Amino acid sequence: MSAKAAARKRGKLVSGAGAGAAAGKRRRKAASAGDRGKSKGGTKMNEEISSDSESESLPPRRPEEEEEEELEETAQEKKLRLAKLYLEQLRQQEEEKAEAQAFEEDQVAGRLKEDVLEQRGRLQKSVAKEIQAPASTDIRILRGHQLSITCLVITPDDSVIFSAAKDCTIIKWSVESGRKLHVIPRAKKGAEGKSPGHSSHILCMAISSDGKYLASGDCSKLILIWEAQSCQNLYTFTGHRDAVSGLAFRRGTHQLYSTSHDRSVKVWNVAENSYVETLFGHQDSVAALDALSRECCVTAGGRDGTVRVWKIPEESQLVFYGHQGSIDCIHLINEEHMVSGADDGSVALWGLSKKRPLALQREAHGLRGEPGLEQPFWISSVAALLNTDLVATGSHSSCVRLWQCGEGFRRLDLLCDIPMVGFINSLKFSSSGDFLVAGVGQEHRLGRWWRIKEARNSVCIIPLRRVPAPPAAGS
Repeated sequence: MSAKAAARKRGKLVSGAGAGAAAGKRRRKAASAGDRGKSKGGTKMNEEISSDSESESLPPRRPEEEEEEELEETAQEKKLRLAKLYLEQLRQQEEEKAEAQAFEEDQVAGRLKEDVLEQRGRLQKSVAKEIQAPASTDIRILRGHQLSITCLVITPDDSVIFSAAKDCTIIKWSVESGRKLHVIPRAKKGAEGKSPGHSSHILCMAISSDGKYLASGDCSKLILIWEAQSCQNLYTFTGHRDAVSGLAFRRGTHQLYSTSHDRSVKVWNVAENSYVETLFGHQDSVAALDALSRECCVTAGGRDGTVRVWKIPEESQLVFYGHQGSIDCIHLINEEHMVSGADDGSVALWGLSKKRPLALQREAHGLRGEPGLEQPFWISSVAALLNTDLVATGSHSSCVRLWQCGEGFRRLDLLCDIPMVGFINSLKFSSSGDFLVAGVGQEHRLGRWWRIKEARNSVCIIPLRRVPAPPAAGS
């Protein structure tokens, strides 16, 4: 075979192979096209011949699967979502911190404001409107003294009451149980200093602000100092020349102020068992005394008709006039204001910046006697809840009265009457303001002008329940 023939033969083989490949390709395209056509046709056919039974046989898609498909996210989207969530948590934490800080700042600012007002003597918390008049069945009566109660004090923690009476005894009471914890008996006359106790009527008592010392004064011109916890007699102060009628400790210290029917005011240091000085100024027997944390005290001058503020370091005094009768009781409301009562039936509110009363309530407990011969009930005791607008007064009008001091202590409004038969010779509020204690007797603490036989010599604990004040309109 020639070379040309061989070449032609290879050319035919190659061309035949190429044609076969091309034909195969055409056949595959046609088949794929046919498949697509069949698929389309099949779809149409399926749509046309589908029945309800076939559609019901297909399982329904669960909502969880749809949610999972919707929640499918890329790694970048997940990072973005977590970052936003973290930032939101940080924002909430910062807002909570800011709120807590603002609350603490408000509390601190409020406390600082109260401290400043208290130091200036202008703090007047409004609590009187929240006091609910107690029922007579809620009053606890403690009996133990044989004669009229003359004075009482409450320990700073409100757990113990000390009461004294004309029977020359001192009784220590538990507030919680109402039981006697200790009795300091009467000392025999002529045995003063030999056995602890008083041999004459006890007119006044005071307890230190830390509850460590108790002081008591009697008609025998003596001041006895006791350890409040054990009721042991520690010291006896002598120096007054007549009955000791008023005692008060300066708050935060062991400095003791005393006053007497000898018209003087004396200063003592109980911790050092020492006498400090004597101040004079009253023109008649001094009936009562009170003090707070400043180095000064206030006294009720009895029949000389004056209230005096004694500035101890300067050895000076301020004199106030306002009552028409004998001023028998006085109590400090705060460092700048006080309340006093007199036997003309009047109750007065005072400010240290004015020599006349800011408010004067005449006939505070009404009138007694036959028509045309009426006389006002004597005010025998007053008390005030420290740094508030709540005041209590006592007489022998068969009730204790609670009053609200108006704005700026320029008004006295009656809140309620608490029934109580007898002479209310002493009143004291607890430090918390949860109860009021009254010392009741058949006779007035300073004399025997009347005797109320129906009365019982007792210590009465009056609960003071508070009802939240109604919210202001629009709040």
